Amino acid sequence: MMGLLEHELRKMENARINIDPVRFGRVISCDGGLIEVSGLPAPIGTLCRIEADSGEAGEDAECTAEIIGFRAGRSIMMLLGDTVLLHPGAKVRATGEPGMVHLGDALLGRALDGSGRPIDGKARPRCNTFWPLGGRRELALERSSVAEPFDCGVRAMNALTTMGIGQRLGILAGSGVGKSVLIDMIAGGSQADVKVIALIGERAREVSDFVRRHMHGPDAERTVLIAVPADNAPNLRLRGAQFACAIAEYFRNRGRRVLLIMDSLTRVAHAAREIGFLLGEPGAARGYPPSALAAITRLVERAGNSATSGGAITGLYTVLADGDDQDDPVVDTARAILDGHIVLSRDLAQQGHFPAIDVPASLSRVMDPLIAPEHRTAARALRSLISNYQANRDLVLMGAYREGADPQLDTAMALKPHLDAFLRQDADDVIGLGPSIASLLELMGDHG
Repeated sequence: MMGLLEHELRKMENARINIDPVRFGRVISCDGGLIEVSGLPAPIGTLCRIEADSGEAGEDAECTAEIIGFRAGRSIMMLLGDTVLLHPGAKVRATGEPGMVHLGDALLGRALDGSGRPIDGKARPRCNTFWPLGGRRELALERSSVAEPFDCGVRAMNALTTMGIGQRLGILAGSGVGKSVLIDMIAGGSQADVKVIALIGERAREVSDFVRRHMHGPDAERTVLIAVPADNAPNLRLRGAQFACAIAEYFRNRGRRVLLIMDSLTRVAHAAREIGFLLGEPGAARGYPPSALAAITRLVERAGNSATSGGAITGLYTVLADGDDQDDPVVDTARAILDGHIVLSRDLAQQGHFPAIDVPASLSRVMDPLIAPEHRTAARALRSLISNYQANRDLVLMGAYREGADPQLDTAMALKPHLDAFLRQDADDVIGLGPSIASLLELMGDHG
């Protein structure tokens, strides 16, 4: 007992005492989710602690807020939680380093929220490296070209929309068409040094299901999960997406090949839209303020290859097409900035065809330089057959088509069962890049 006491006394003797003055602010108003604080000038992005009345025995609790702007000499903050315990005149103090997060290898195998707090029941990971939450802007020539294929474990994508290491690919679809199942297949079947999964604005049930499937076993030791369900504050949802990108950048800077999966980019845009409206920004494209669409561009541009470290971030982003509208502003913005997109078809999903990839509407902009000439020829021929059949499907079903009028359509009709079998894949199956290409060449060689 005395030895333990002496040890603690030595620790106290060697501890550094911070005698710098602590600056406090006061809550002046709270309106529509925005909090005005006087007397605490701090940079945007600073996290602050606010004393909140717990309502029992006069005890005080604390809640966290983030500075998102300034107005008339006062700091504008937004809580990273609920405002039910907030009271006028509450003390506010800044904490941590503005705009910085703690990162390190201790994050591997962990499930965290948007603030870095664990949601897996374990202790908070101890990380000693500071990294900017908004990322480190690099010169354009720092991003090296996509030169190697990426194995995602899905046959239709490997063969017909081949991805590359460092590519940014979007999965575009309406609700309930199979986006989450497809990214689940890719998360389990792809090859990467580190996998960073960000579930932003989605159902809490999906988070628990993902943890059960992927955060156990050897693969979990190279996976980081950031989860901010839909019932969280908009700034926490946006912060969660930025936090996931910062983790991916940290490991890329150390020469690792990272797979970053973000589900979904649309929910991030919704969070940025809520913040923009609270700050008084006018709506532009179908109600989205310019800052919301700019947030998508900033997040996507953080992925890619690094010429300096040799690391890479392969980005996979799901995009929800509201009302199956492929001209939705978020869909259109994402499609313009991404290096390719996979379109999921509701018609195929209703037919029980999974993954419901609309092959003619999907493309990978980096595919041609990555593949062999025979692979390219076979992929184009198969695309042509599928497109021809889809364009004339109604005529065939009505019996208005006379066999022999179009030889390519005749071939597509004869191969329809084989094409469907090639494009279908069970959620638990993993089909590598090599077997996918071999199956494509065999199919088109036998019947093409």
